[in-house]
Amino acid sequence: MRGGGFAADGLPPGRFVDVRSVDGVRLHTEVFGPKDGYPVVLAHGITCALRVWAHQISELARHHRVIAFDHRGHGRSGVPPRRGGYSLDHLAADLDAVLAATLQPGERAVVAGHSMGGIAITSWAERHPERVSERADAVALINTTTGDLLRNVNLLPVPAQFSEARVRAAGTLLKAFGGAPLVRAADRPSRRFVSSIAVGRDADPAVTDLVYQLFNATPAAGRGGWARVLVDHLGPRHIGLKNLTVPTLVIGSTQDRLLPMVSSRRIAATAPNLARFVELDGGHCAILERPADVNAQLQWLIDSVRQEGRANS
Repeated sequence: MRGGGFAADGLPPGRFVDVRSVDGVRLHTEVFGPKDGYPVVLAHGITCALRVWAHQISELARHHRVIAFDHRGHGRSGVPPRRGGYSLDHLAADLDAVLAATLQPGERAVVAGHSMGGIAITSWAERHPERVSERADAVALINTTTGDLLRNVNLLPVPAQFSEARVRAAGTLLKAFGGAPLVRAADRPSRRFVSSIAVGRDADPAVTDLVYQLFNATPAAGRGGWARVLVDHLGPRHIGLKNLTVPTLVIGSTQDRLLPMVSSRRIAATAPNLARFVELDGGHCAILERPADVNAQLQWLIDSVRQEGRANS
Protein backbone atom coordinates (compact mmCIF):
# COMPACT_ATOMS: atom_id res chain seq x y z
CA MET A 1 0.00 0.00 0.00
CA ARG A 2 1.32 3.42 -0.90
CA GLY A 3 0.93 6.49 1.23
CA GLY A 4 1.53 5.52 4.84
CA GLY A 5 1.11 2.81 7.45
CA PHE A 6 -2.08 0.89 7.91
CA ALA A 7 -4.24 2.34 10.69
CA ALA A 8 -7.81 1.35 9.96
CA ASP A 9 -8.41 0.27 13.56
CA GLY A 10 -6.93 3.47 14.97
CA LEU A 11 -9.96 5.75 14.92
CA PRO A 12 -9.78 8.80 17.17
CA PRO A 13 -12.49 9.15 19.82
CA GLY A 14 -15.88 9.94 18.29
CA ARG A 15 -19.14 11.43 19.51
CA PHE A 16 -22.35 9.54 18.73
CA VAL A 17 -25.31 11.31 17.13
CA ASP A 18 -28.81 9.80 17.17
CA VAL A 19 -29.98 9.74 13.55
CA ARG A 20 -33.18 8.18 12.25
CA SER A 21 -34.12 8.04 8.59
CA VAL A 22 -37.59 8.92 7.38
CA ASP A 23 -38.78 5.33 7.80
CA GLY A 24 -37.38 5.05 11.33
CA VAL A 25 -34.24 3.02 10.57
CA ARG A 26 -31.44 3.97 12.95
CA LEU A 27 -28.26 5.20 11.23
CA HIS A 28 -25.13 4.80 13.34
CA THR A 29 -23.35 8.16 13.08
CA GLU A 30 -20.18 9.44 14.71
CA VAL A 31 -18.52 12.86 14.74
CA PHE A 32 -14.76 13.25 15.11
CA GLY A 33 -12.52 16.26 15.62
CA PRO A 34 -13.15 19.76 17.01
CA LYS A 35 -16.79 20.66 17.60
CA ASP A 36 -16.32 24.01 15.85
CA GLY A 37 -14.35 22.55 12.93
CA TYR A 38 -15.39 22.80 9.30
CA PRO A 39 -17.69 19.81 8.55
CA VAL A 40 -16.72 16.95 6.26
CA VAL A 41 -19.23 14.13 5.74
CA LEU A 42 -18.10 10.64 4.67
CA ALA A 43 -20.33 7.93 3.13
CA HIS A 44 -18.79 4.46 2.71
CA GLY A 45 -19.33 1.78 0.06
CA ILE A 46 -21.29 -1.46 0.00
CA THR A 47 -20.27 -4.14 2.55
CA CYS A 48 -18.11 -1.68 4.45
CA ALA A 49 -18.66 0.51 7.54
CA LEU A 50 -17.51 3.95 8.66
CA ARG A 51 -14.16 2.64 9.92
CA VAL A 52 -13.13 2.00 6.31
CA TRP A 53 -12.52 5.79 6.32
CA ALA A 54 -10.06 5.52 9.25
CA HIS A 55 -7.15 7.02 7.29
CA GLN A 56 -9.26 10.00 6.24
CA ILE A 57 -10.87 10.44 9.67
CA SER A 58 -7.53 10.32 11.50
CA GLU A 59 -5.99 12.92 9.20
CA LEU A 60 -8.88 15.29 8.58
CA ALA A 61 -10.20 15.26 12.16
CA ARG A 62 -7.04 16.99 13.32
CA HIS A 63 -8.51 20.27 12.08
CA HIS A 64 -12.02 19.51 10.79
CA ARG A 65 -15.28 18.12 12.15
CA VAL A 66 -15.58 14.77 10.40
CA ILE A 67 -19.00 13.12 10.26
CA ALA A 68 -19.22 9.46 9.24
CA PHE A 69 -22.09 7.00 9.27
CA ASP A 70 -22.93 3.38 8.52
CA HIS A 71 -25.45 2.78 5.75
CA ARG A 72 -28.58 0.87 6.74
CA GLY A 73 -27.88 -2.85 6.87
CA HIS A 74 -24.19 -2.15 7.52
CA GLY A 75 -21.94 -1.79 10.53
CA ARG A 76 -23.82 -0.67 13.62
CA SER A 77 -26.82 0.76 11.78
CA GLY A 78 -30.23 -0.86 11.83
CA VAL A 79 -31.34 -3.55 9.40
CA PRO A 80 -34.69 -2.74 7.75
CA PRO A 81 -37.36 -5.20 8.91
CA ARG A 82 -38.67 -5.66 5.37
CA ARG A 83 -36.92 -6.61 2.14
CA GLY A 84 -38.28 -3.45 0.53
CA GLY A 85 -36.27 -1.27 2.91
CA TYR A 86 -33.49 -0.83 0.34
CA SER A 87 -33.65 1.49 -2.67
CA LEU A 88 -31.92 4.50 -4.19
CA ASP A 89 -34.67 6.57 -2.54
CA HIS A 90 -33.62 5.16 0.86
CA LEU A 91 -29.96 5.78 0.06
CA ALA A 92 -30.71 9.44 -0.68
CA ALA A 93 -33.03 9.85 2.31
CA ASP A 94 -30.48 8.36 4.71
CA LEU A 95 -27.78 10.80 3.62
CA ASP A 96 -30.27 13.65 3.91
CA ALA A 97 -31.15 12.54 7.45
CA VAL A 98 -27.48 12.49 8.48
CA LEU A 99 -26.91 15.98 7.06
CA ALA A 100 -30.03 17.31 8.80
CA ALA A 101 -29.00 15.83 12.15
CA THR A 102 -25.34 16.88 12.15
CA LEU A 103 -25.18 20.26 10.38
CA GLN A 104 -26.36 23.50 11.93
CA PRO A 105 -28.95 25.65 10.11
CA GLY A 106 -27.20 27.36 7.22
CA GLU A 107 -24.06 25.23 7.61
CA ARG A 108 -22.60 23.49 4.56
CA ALA A 109 -20.10 20.65 4.32
CA VAL A 110 -17.80 18.89 1.91
CA VAL A 111 -19.58 15.56 1.31
CA ALA A 112 -17.44 12.64 0.12
CA GLY A 113 -18.65 9.21 -0.97
CA HIS A 114 -16.79 6.05 -1.93
CA SER A 115 -18.47 3.55 -4.25
CA MET A 116 -22.07 3.19 -2.99
CA GLY A 117 -21.43 6.30 -0.88
CA GLY A 118 -20.90 8.21 -4.12
CA ILE A 119 -24.15 6.75 -5.44
CA ALA A 120 -25.82 8.04 -2.27
CA ILE A 121 -24.59 11.56 -3.07
CA THR A 122 -25.74 11.57 -6.68
CA SER A 123 -29.08 9.95 -5.74
CA TRP A 124 -29.52 12.62 -3.04
CA ALA A 125 -28.80 15.43 -5.50
CA GLU A 126 -31.19 13.96 -8.07
CA ARG A 127 -34.02 13.61 -5.54
CA HIS A 128 -33.41 16.65 -3.35
CA PRO A 129 -32.08 19.39 -5.65
CA GLU A 130 -33.00 22.18 -3.23
CA ARG A 131 -30.78 20.63 -0.56
CA VAL A 132 -27.58 20.65 -2.62
CA SER A 133 -26.75 24.35 -2.24
CA GLU A 134 -28.20 24.36 1.31
CA ARG A 135 -26.10 21.49 2.68
CA ALA A 136 -23.03 21.09 0.44
CA ASP A 137 -20.13 23.37 -0.37
CA ALA A 138 -18.63 20.64 -2.58
CA VAL A 139 -18.71 16.88 -3.11
CA ALA A 140 -16.12 14.18 -3.78
CA LEU A 141 -17.07 11.08 -5.78
CA ILE A 142 -14.50 8.31 -5.30
CA ASN A 143 -14.45 4.98 -7.20
CA THR A 144 -18.13 5.27 -8.02
CA THR A 145 -20.61 5.22 -10.90
CA THR A 146 -23.95 6.64 -12.00
CA GLY A 147 -25.07 3.66 -14.11
CA ASP A 148 -24.13 0.79 -16.44
CA LEU A 149 -22.81 -1.08 -13.42
CA LEU A 150 -22.89 -4.53 -14.99
CA ARG A 151 -21.71 -3.43 -18.42
CA ASN A 152 -18.56 -1.90 -16.95
CA VAL A 153 -17.75 -4.37 -14.17
CA ASN A 154 -14.64 -6.32 -15.17
CA LEU A 155 -14.80 -9.71 -13.47
CA LEU A 156 -13.75 -11.85 -16.43
CA PRO A 157 -12.54 -11.01 -19.96
CA VAL A 158 -15.32 -11.94 -22.39
CA PRO A 159 -15.35 -11.56 -26.21
CA ALA A 160 -17.54 -8.74 -27.47
CA GLN A 161 -20.11 -11.08 -29.01
CA PHE A 162 -20.83 -12.48 -25.53
CA SER A 163 -21.03 -9.14 -23.72
CA GLU A 164 -24.78 -9.36 -23.03
CA ALA A 165 -24.36 -12.81 -21.52
CA ARG A 166 -21.56 -11.43 -19.36
CA VAL A 167 -23.85 -8.65 -18.12
CA ARG A 168 -26.55 -11.15 -17.12
CA ALA A 169 -24.03 -13.48 -15.49
CA ALA A 170 -22.41 -10.64 -13.54
CA GLY A 171 -25.78 -9.51 -12.22
CA THR A 172 -26.72 -13.00 -11.11
CA LEU A 173 -23.34 -13.53 -9.46
CA LEU A 174 -23.27 -10.22 -7.60
CA LYS A 175 -26.81 -10.59 -6.27
CA ALA A 176 -26.34 -14.22 -5.26
CA PHE A 177 -22.95 -13.72 -3.63
CA GLY A 178 -23.96 -10.47 -1.99
CA GLY A 179 -26.92 -12.01 -0.20
CA ALA A 180 -25.56 -15.47 0.59
CA PRO A 181 -24.80 -16.42 4.21
CA LEU A 182 -21.07 -17.03 4.64
CA VAL A 183 -19.92 -20.49 5.70
CA ARG A 184 -16.46 -21.44 6.93
CA ALA A 185 -15.92 -23.97 4.13
CA ALA A 186 -16.29 -21.17 1.56
CA ASP A 187 -14.07 -18.71 3.40
CA ARG A 188 -11.04 -19.01 1.14
CA PRO A 189 -12.86 -18.65 -2.23
CA SER A 190 -15.05 -15.89 -0.79
CA ARG A 191 -11.96 -14.01 0.35
CA ARG A 192 -10.39 -14.41 -3.09
CA PHE A 193 -13.51 -13.14 -4.85
CA VAL A 194 -13.91 -10.12 -2.57
CA SER A 195 -10.25 -9.15 -2.87
CA SER A 196 -10.28 -9.62 -6.66
CA ILE A 197 -13.00 -7.00 -7.13
CA ALA A 198 -12.25 -4.70 -4.18
CA VAL A 199 -8.49 -4.09 -4.23
CA GLY A 200 -5.64 -3.90 -6.71
CA ARG A 201 -3.13 -6.66 -7.33
CA ASP A 202 -0.37 -4.98 -5.32
CA ALA A 203 -2.52 -3.95 -2.34
CA ASP A 204 -1.15 -4.37 1.17
CA PRO A 205 -2.40 -7.73 2.56
CA ALA A 206 -3.68 -5.83 5.60
CA VAL A 207 -5.99 -3.87 3.30
CA THR A 208 -7.29 -7.08 1.77
CA ASP A 209 -7.87 -8.52 5.25
CA LEU A 210 -9.82 -5.45 6.39
CA VAL A 211 -12.01 -5.40 3.28
CA TYR A 212 -12.93 -9.03 3.84
CA GLN A 213 -13.52 -8.48 7.58
CA LEU A 214 -15.94 -5.68 6.79
CA PHE A 215 -17.67 -7.81 4.13
CA ASN A 216 -17.92 -10.72 6.57
CA ALA A 217 -19.33 -8.47 9.31
CA THR A 218 -22.07 -7.01 7.09
CA PRO A 219 -25.41 -8.77 7.65
CA ALA A 220 -26.44 -10.95 4.69
CA ALA A 221 -29.72 -9.02 4.53
CA GLY A 222 -27.84 -5.75 4.11
CA ARG A 223 -25.41 -7.14 1.55
CA GLY A 224 -28.19 -8.78 -0.43
CA GLY A 225 -30.58 -5.85 -0.17
CA TRP A 226 -28.10 -3.35 -1.52
CA ALA A 227 -26.70 -5.75 -4.14
CA ARG A 228 -30.20 -6.19 -5.58
CA VAL A 229 -30.75 -2.41 -5.66
CA LEU A 230 -27.46 -1.64 -7.40
CA VAL A 231 -27.75 -4.45 -9.94
CA ASP A 232 -31.42 -3.81 -10.74
CA HIS A 233 -31.38 0.01 -10.82
CA LEU A 234 -27.96 1.02 -12.13
CA GLY A 235 -28.60 -0.14 -15.67
CA PRO A 236 -28.59 1.83 -18.92
CA ARG A 237 -30.31 4.80 -17.25
CA HIS A 238 -27.75 6.81 -15.33
CA ILE A 239 -28.43 8.86 -12.22
CA GLY A 240 -28.78 12.44 -13.44
CA LEU A 241 -26.12 14.94 -12.40
CA LYS A 242 -27.73 18.22 -13.50
CA ASN A 243 -28.61 19.13 -9.88
CA LEU A 244 -25.07 18.52 -8.63
CA THR A 245 -24.11 22.15 -9.14
CA VAL A 246 -21.46 22.45 -6.41
CA PRO A 247 -17.74 21.89 -7.13
CA THR A 248 -17.17 18.18 -7.70
CA LEU A 249 -13.95 16.21 -7.21
CA VAL A 250 -13.87 12.88 -9.07
CA ILE A 251 -11.32 10.17 -8.22
CA GLY A 252 -10.95 6.91 -10.13
CA SER A 253 -8.44 4.03 -10.00
CA THR A 254 -6.64 2.41 -12.91
CA GLN A 255 -6.98 -1.17 -11.59
CA ASP A 256 -10.58 -0.86 -10.38
CA ARG A 257 -12.38 -3.97 -11.62
CA LEU A 258 -15.71 -3.31 -9.92
CA LEU A 259 -16.24 0.28 -11.14
CA PRO A 260 -13.53 0.75 -13.78
CA MET A 261 -12.06 4.08 -14.78
CA VAL A 262 -14.62 4.46 -17.57
CA SER A 263 -17.23 5.11 -14.85
CA SER A 264 -15.21 7.90 -13.25
CA ARG A 265 -14.41 9.42 -16.64
CA ARG A 266 -18.09 9.53 -17.50
CA ILE A 267 -18.88 11.33 -14.24
CA ALA A 268 -16.07 13.80 -14.85
CA ALA A 269 -17.39 14.46 -18.37
CA THR A 270 -20.98 15.05 -17.23
CA ALA A 271 -20.57 16.76 -13.85
CA PRO A 272 -21.93 20.34 -14.17
CA ASN A 273 -19.20 21.82 -11.95
CA LEU A 274 -16.11 19.62 -12.18
CA ALA A 275 -13.43 20.91 -9.82
CA ARG A 276 -10.80 18.24 -10.48
CA PHE A 277 -10.49 14.75 -11.99
CA VAL A 278 -7.80 12.48 -10.56
CA GLU A 279 -6.67 9.03 -11.73
CA LEU A 280 -4.83 6.94 -9.12
CA ASP A 281 -3.02 3.62 -9.39
CA GLY A 282 -4.62 0.77 -7.50
CA GLY A 283 -7.95 -0.98 -7.17
CA HIS A 284 -11.47 -0.14 -6.06
CA CYS A 285 -10.60 0.91 -2.50
CA ALA A 286 -8.51 4.01 -3.13
CA ILE A 287 -9.35 5.31 0.36
CA LEU A 288 -7.41 2.32 1.76
CA GLU A 289 -4.90 1.65 -1.00
CA ARG A 290 -3.86 5.26 -1.65
CA PRO A 291 -4.89 7.09 1.54
CA ALA A 292 -2.28 9.84 1.40
CA ASP A 293 -3.31 10.76 -2.14
CA VAL A 294 -7.03 10.69 -1.33
CA ASN A 295 -6.46 12.75 1.83
CA ALA A 296 -4.46 15.34 -0.11
CA GLN A 297 -7.23 15.67 -2.69
CA LEU A 298 -9.94 16.00 -0.03
CA GLN A 299 -7.89 18.64 1.79
CA TRP A 300 -7.42 20.52 -1.48
CA LEU A 301 -11.18 20.47 -2.04
CA ILE A 302 -11.85 21.71 1.51
CA ASP A 303 -9.29 24.49 1.17
CA SER A 304 -10.58 25.57 -2.24
CA VAL A 305 -14.23 25.95 -1.18
CA ARG A 306 -13.31 27.65 2.09
CA GLN A 307 -11.10 30.13 0.25
CA GLU A 308 -13.94 30.74 -2.23
CA GLY A 309 -16.31 31.30 0.68
CA ARG A 310 -14.00 33.82 2.30
CA ALA A 311 -13.56 35.65 -0.98
CA ASN A 312 -17.31 35.85 -1.53
CA SER A 313 -17.93 37.12 1.99
